[in-house]
Amino acid sequence: MAGVKFTILESKCVPLPVENIDTDQIIPARYLSTTTRYGLGRYLFYDWRFNKNGQPNKEFVLNNPLYSGSVLLAGKNFGCGSSREHAVWALYDYGFRAVVSSFFADIFRNNALNNGLLPVVIPEENLQNLFMLLKKDPDMKVIIDLEHQLLEIPRTGMALRFDINPWKKECLLKGMDNIDYLLEMKDKIEEFEKKHFKS
Repeated sequence: MAGVKFTILESKCVPLPVENIDTDQIIPARYLSTTTRYGLGRYLFYDWRFNKNGQPNKEFVLNNPLYSGSVLLAGKNFGCGSSREHAVWALYDYGFRAVVSSFFADIFRNNALNNGLLPVVIPEENLQNLFMLLKKDPDMKVIIDLEHQLLEIPRTGMALRFDINPWKKECLLKGMDNIDYLLEMKDKIEEFEKKHFKS
């Protein structure tokens, strides 16, 4: 989100090793009537978190006290389906600051970057290895260093490099959204206009 800088994140992880999780599973369509991004965390994975009687589904990972943290470790092709920005808002409002997967749907990835949620892409082999490590040690932490574009696993000494759009990286490091970025360049824009659009 704008105003919140993303530099280095050290956190435990929540594993969700399910492929092709679409945006309707992240937040069901019936909760999209709001235009505010706040408070949507309570609807995150709602149909998986709760049974039909409204009681928590003890089998779902977000209801498992063993796992917590601000990093979601998700299966391949996370965020596919419709292009609802609410999916990112729900993840962020719930407390996640990064999602690690081997592949993201393009629209979800862009929505995430525009709203302060970092999508980290790592090779599928490394993703599966992380799932196994977490199963053995739910308290395992990872370090995401955005400046150096590294996902580090202190327990193993492993460091994985990830790619990110340079402009979006700068926005995340500075805690800016697209509008903030343009406003920061206001003087340069006005100077350009004076030189090239003389009345």
